[in-house]
Amino acid sequence: MSRYGIALDLGTSGFRGQAIDLESGEVLSTVITSRHPLPGANIMDQLTFAIEAGLEITHDIFISAVNQVISLLGISLENCERLAVCGNPIQLSLFEGIEIRDLAYAGENKKRLLGIQSPNRDAKIKLAGEIRNLALRDSCRILIPPAVRHEIGADALALMVKSGMLDRDEIALAVDYGTNAEMAIKVGNKIITGSAAAGPALEGQQISRGMLAAPGAMSDINPEGDLWRCAVLNDAMLPGDGPLVDLDGGAVKEQGALMPFGITGTGVIAILHQGMEDGFIKLPQITTKDKTLGLGFGITFSEQDLVEAGKAIGAIRAGYLTLAREAGIEVGQIRAAYMAGASGTYVDARKAHSVGMVPPKVKAIYQIGNTSLSLAKDIVLNPDLLENLQDLAKNLRASHCMFAESDVFQKAYLLELSYWGEGMPWEQYQRFIDIYGLPALPPVAMSVQVNKVVSRDIEELGKLGLRVIDTVGIECSHAFEGCVSCGECVAACPEKALALEDANDTAILRLRTDRCSGTACLRCERACPEKGFRFMDLCLKGKWTSLNS
Repeated sequence: MSRYGIALDLGTSGFRGQAIDLESGEVLSTVITSRHPLPGANIMDQLTFAIEAGLEITHDIFISAVNQVISLLGISLENCERLAVCGNPIQLSLFEGIEIRDLAYAGENKKRLLGIQSPNRDAKIKLAGEIRNLALRDSCRILIPPAVRHEIGADALALMVKSGMLDRDEIALAVDYGTNAEMAIKVGNKIITGSAAAGPALEGQQISRGMLAAPGAMSDINPEGDLWRCAVLNDAMLPGDGPLVDLDGGAVKEQGALMPFGITGTGVIAILHQGMEDGFIKLPQITTKDKTLGLGFGITFSEQDLVEAGKAIGAIRAGYLTLAREAGIEVGQIRAAYMAGASGTYVDARKAHSVGMVPPKVKAIYQIGNTSLSLAKDIVLNPDLLENLQDLAKNLRASHCMFAESDVFQKAYLLELSYWGEGMPWEQYQRFIDIYGLPALPPVAMSVQVNKVVSRDIEELGKLGLRVIDTVGIECSHAFEGCVSCGECVAACPEKALALEDANDTAILRLRTDRCSGTACLRCERACPEKGFRFMDLCLKGKWTSLNS
């Protein structure tokens, strides 16, 4: 009888799962979701929804998506002996169904006033029967790695362990480029961690035509004569030739082998770099006639997209400025950079370097893939690793920087917002760096060695290949008293998460949680002319139905 394990990466923008043959260690299949099942464009939105909607509803949405992933792996779940999960503390707590309110507050006094007790987030082994509604036999072992502190969790440990930075001597920075960008700096034997809420632009979300890294995603753009060639991910998640376009207007001059459906995070960085390089972007404006960069087939990059991308890059740069200060070094002393995650893998590292995502004077960049899923796979094959990870987490707890409480981060991020969003000249930015006493930002080194350790963020897809789930999580439906079926709420939703239908002369609203931007948006609620629609009423009073792919 075959024996299986499952590795699961619970990311802020989506889930990734792999089936593992426990006898051979071979990856059999890979399943990814194109979205996260919870409403919200970032980790704090998701946490806010979880607190307002309650842990029971949130856990059910979460586990419904997990069940979708594992059910499509193509293995007998009855023969699955263990599942290892990796992710930040919020994701892992929602998976377990344990207290998450403590993660919303940095101060201990606030938690005491609210009567909140932090649960145990050390490494642990549970049984599947202890995770409500999980579609595995009750005796299947669930392997959960430890958190370091607050928002720094197992995904940060994965970044440090899988990068190999702990075994090297040079001053190094490692970043998992995603919605909740975990980062770590190593100076001698000292390691300091942090987490920057970069927002979803680096993963292709909150961009008008954005998408996660998946087949059909535009991942890069390069000049070709007087035009620009788009690179598009194929079914094997590798870039191939897409359309040849004129950025000023978006005319397609040559279709190419692959058709793009949207822009992933690496494409966002490439567009930003190329636009600035070729004079189409003069912050904070796009200088083309229609104020967009055209990528063909109706896909455009707007000035609002530029603002979203700037927020993300600004958070990253403010993050490593802050870690450098905490470590007592200058940014120019950082010599190695490790880029993890889908964005960190597929992006042109030199372009990322040029726009500030990588410290300016690094000598070598290593692109290392999805370290969170990779560590989950290691744990599936060797559960004893949990003990080593627990020791590492314990040693790191004294050297974590809370960016939310850091004056250095706040000053640096304010400068970044002024630079990207208001067009602050770089010379003025540098003057304020000096005034604020922040670490200096020297010019970007022109020569840097790029080491592409993996060809794609998930190196092994398995003999059964990759499956992408586009519709994930749960749908909620509810009939609002006094609703006149005007459809204003549906029209106001920027993500097309709402639908309105008439059943027996009763207006019913349907919400797809995976598309919804959650409590940070609420355009639907504000658009209701009758003032009878309430987003949280829909979530708390509505009927929940699983969305099966």
